[in-house]
Amino acid sequence: MNGFQFDWSGVLTGVPATWLLSGLLNTLLITIVGSVVASVLAILLLLLRTSESRCLRYPAQAVIMAFRNTPLLVQLFFWYFAAYPALPEAFRDWVISDHWFSPLPDGFRFLSPEFICAWLGLSWFTAAFLAEELRAGLQAVSIGQGEAALSQGFSRWKSFRYILLPQAIRNAWQPVVGQYLNLMKLSSLASGIGFAEIIYSTRQIESFNAHAIEAYAIGTLLYLALGVLMGQVFLRFGPGSTIPAAQAGRSAMIAFLRRRSSS
Repeated sequence: MNGFQFDWSGVLTGVPATWLLSGLLNTLLITIVGSVVASVLAILLLLLRTSESRCLRYPAQAVIMAFRNTPLLVQLFFWYFAAYPALPEAFRDWVISDHWFSPLPDGFRFLSPEFICAWLGLSWFTAAFLAEELRAGLQAVSIGQGEAALSQGFSRWKSFRYILLPQAIRNAWQPVVGQYLNLMKLSSLASGIGFAEIIYSTRQIESFNAHAIEAYAIGTLLYLALGVLMGQVFLRFGPGSTIPAAQAGRSAMIAFLRRRSSS
């Protein structure tokens, strides 16, 4: 009886290779777009969460608790089966229309209802965790930093933007990087709503030629390579690898005072 033999050509050539390429491109795209949107939402939630007004602070806290304490797959189902059908019909028609920037290899399209729902789900889910990581980093900043900024003529927004937020990001940079990596890895759950990322492609290959072991092995290696690459890039070029947080806050304050005196 012959032993099991791997057949990598059934995964790395022909149509299966095209599926893997499309899945990789979709995973990269959802990671980049989702990370950008999640960062913006996280800063907005952080501003509301740390507001002195209860009317702003409590709703932000409720939103964070809701997204942090419910399974991501359930949230993806909500966006796909409940929220997306409620969007304006004109927008839904535009999403499924042909666009020059949308096609991927072998007939895949990145702009689709599945992409929109995966993007929304991953962005809000990650933003809720990012907001709490940044809030922890903000709490590590000395209270005197904000008071000194206000006494030197900073508005509350400029104090937050130029003094407090950069230090909060530096203080929480490693956990923040972990959330971006989680977004990339959790994109695999979007296959549950039909989003054609890496896991979706490996399942297609399994159904196509039964090369399940080879397909999932390649899928695992792709996730591993993406994770290692993202981690190295973020840690090498991110703000956590540069000057200390307190020194960054003092530098920002000095630069602001110089600009004000010169004007």
